Amino acid sequence: MSTRRHFAIFTTASLPWMTGTAINPLFRAAYLAKDGDKDVTLVIPWLCLRDQELVYPNKIVFDSALEQESYVRRWIDERIDFRPSFSIKFYPGKFSTEMRSILPVGDITECIPDEVADIAVLEEPEHLNWYHHGRRWKHKFRRVIGIVHTNYLAYVKREKNGQVIACFLKYANTWVTRIYCHKIIRLSGATQDLPRSVICNVHGVNPKFLEVGKLKLSQLQNGEKAFTKGAYYIGKMVWSKGYRELIDLLSKYQTKLTGLEVDLYGSGEDSDEVHESAKRLSLVVNVHPGRDHADPLFHEYKVFINPSTTDVVCTTTAEALAMGKIVICANHPSNEFFKQFPNCRIYNNEEEFVQLTLNALSEQPAPLTDMQRYELSWEAATERFMEAADINPHPTEPRTHQTSRISLPAFLRTRRLKQNLEDASVYLHQALSGLEVTRRAFGAVPKTLQPDEELCKDLGLTPPAKRRSLKFKLTT
Repeated sequence: MSTRRHFAIFTTASLPWMTGTAINPLFRAAYLAKDGDKDVTLVIPWLCLRDQELVYPNKIVFDSALEQESYVRRWIDERIDFRPSFSIKFYPGKFSTEMRSILPVGDITECIPDEVADIAVLEEPEHLNWYHHGRRWKHKFRRVIGIVHTNYLAYVKREKNGQVIACFLKYANTWVTRIYCHKIIRLSGATQDLPRSVICNVHGVNPKFLEVGKLKLSQLQNGEKAFTKGAYYIGKMVWSKGYRELIDLLSKYQTKLTGLEVDLYGSGEDSDEVHESAKRLSLVVNVHPGRDHADPLFHEYKVFINPSTTDVVCTTTAEALAMGKIVICANHPSNEFFKQFPNCRIYNNEEEFVQLTLNALSEQPAPLTDMQRYELSWEAATERFMEAADINPHPTEPRTHQTSRISLPAFLRTRRLKQNLEDASVYLHQALSGLEVTRRAFGAVPKTLQPDEELCKDLGLTPPAKRRSLKFKLTT
């Protein structure tokens, strides 16, 4: 048996959707494959043309999975200085306009052949398993690691009947992660506490941002003016992403912050409202469309203001620190990882926000040490991931269903009892997720138990009608 470990990384989004759940798993796949001692497959959702038009920006669409794969590979190749060797596979997905998320269609464990199934990394395990109906992850894979990216409870609490929905969602998240994952990695304490979980930030930053930080440090050391602009914020332009908190703070303390100019960059459902609110302020607040944070435009800003408390670990905060900027953010579990960096200025109340902002505009950022720079890198993030996931270097773990039938001592009988209870829990979840009426009742996209003919054609899968016919023949 091969001693090389195979990592199958399942995501809930893909480029060109510029969201953290598309970008971070892609970097994870690249850096796991960097040394060539592991086999890595990135498994990403494929959307039909109608859904692509709803999700992907700038009217970017793909006629084939191969075309999208080329786009993804080109994007990552432009941002790293090595050529990673990893595979890309697609699972059928549907976009939920209500959830603003991509949901899996059918049994996505089928994307990985049984003979290579080893370690599954579920990026957003709760999201991938709410409606999962198919093979048990723990039966197919030796080790199933979930990485929690999103603070879903914080988002739903802002909706109508949010407290009731959050209570149900909290239970659902606990249920599916307990029965389908061996270990959960929570990126920060801002996420829901889950069974068998540890808190560890296993994300890094695009190396291009670290290069910008080195350039800015060199300019400062040579006595040059490294930063020509003041403060900015970048993020999806929805109120829940920190814009409400920022506009309220600027409105309340306009007098104390006289002379402050802030540039906001983002696109989203609340763009018009944010623009209107900014115009009512006496301060100069410029609202711009969203841009890639790696755009040279952002190199000149000295201060990044991020009052958001709905993030789990804010990618743009890490990127700003990597570029050598001063970051002002709230004392919140999502920012715990960043407290180790001297340029991260944490405020506990509104008055501290005002004072820290004024101080930051009049000071120069502290230079990052080599170790601090390394902590922000994907090399360090990959080391943290391997340690937090508790993965053996060689495939020695049995799959969950490979258990002995001989007489067991008491402590093993207790373990068997727990396993039987988990089996019953899985059975219940599979029964509920296998019924269209219950799936619809809990928010699933209609008719997503199996991929439709369009998705099957796009991905070269067996159409549902033929699959049912084959199943009938095998059982008669």
